[in-house]
Amino acid sequence: MKPQNFIVINREIERRFVEEKKKNPDRFERKLSLSWSIWMFGTEPIEDSLRRLQNNGLEYVEIKGDTSVPRERMKHALVSFGLKVSGACGMFSPERDLSSLNPDYQKNALDYIREVSRYVSDIGGTYMIVVPGAVGRPKAVDNFEMERSAAALKKCAIIFEETGVKPAIEPIRSAEVSIVHTIDEALEYLRFVNEPSIGFLNGDVYHMLNGERHVGEAILKCGEKLLNLHIADSNRDAPGKGQIDIDTAIMAAYLVGMNREGRFITFEPLGPYPDPYVLSTGPCDVDLMDRLVRESVDYFREREEVVRSL
Repeated sequence: MKPQNFIVINREIERRFVEEKKKNPDRFERKLSLSWSIWMFGTEPIEDSLRRLQNNGLEYVEIKGDTSVPRERMKHALVSFGLKVSGACGMFSPERDLSSLNPDYQKNALDYIREVSRYVSDIGGTYMIVVPGAVGRPKAVDNFEMERSAAALKKCAIIFEETGVKPAIEPIRSAEVSIVHTIDEALEYLRFVNEPSIGFLNGDVYHMLNGERHVGEAILKCGEKLLNLHIADSNRDAPGKGQIDIDTAIMAAYLVGMNREGRFITFEPLGPYPDPYVLSTGPCDVDLMDRLVRESVDYFREREEVVRSL
């Protein structure tokens, strides 16, 4: 029986993975660095969030993109639980919008980026995720949002140069944002910005499933620009609870060098909310999140070992 198109692409990625692993085995010795985006844990104390990650053997944490936890407290908590910061998940609401026509909302976004990037640098993080438009506002206000957003972000180039923090542009599904839904659009956005310090991407397999032809193909398209890859399944639950081919995503991640130091695979199973930021302001469902972290990490590590054995 003739295979379906997505299976043909899966097989080609597997062929490339196996071939490259045989040719350059040293490239594949280091495993992927796993992190967890803790903003879904809501308002619980940072110590409780980090303890949960430590209990499940994680080395890195992606913090919520704010500075509400004092620097010294954050640093002390990281040391206490033996964790390092991968980066920060920027939170871009309609009142904090790089693409906004409202100058106050655009200024809010710029001030926010500067503040969080300094914070991330101080606590040893690598990146800050930047969303070009507002999350929770899927309808465009005009046809110039991308250009307006890029021109605004360009003003932050100096702060990224000063802090060394890398801005990672994230494409998000069209149900949540008005612009930059695909990797191609994110690459176009970076060309509009045209700054050496702003040239990186944050991928998300859930959004890729919604906006791309093929998840693995989209990861390969990111190439060297991919700093961080968010992991959730097709129903935005833990990996293994839906229909995304995690094995192919893992192979593609290795092929673009995501197992190098300073690159991260970050779990972000949020559930199917049109405005997922609701999780960031509510109380943490401790039992649910404990189980979610455990099941996500166990399954991903199991599949990574299967892939590495090829």
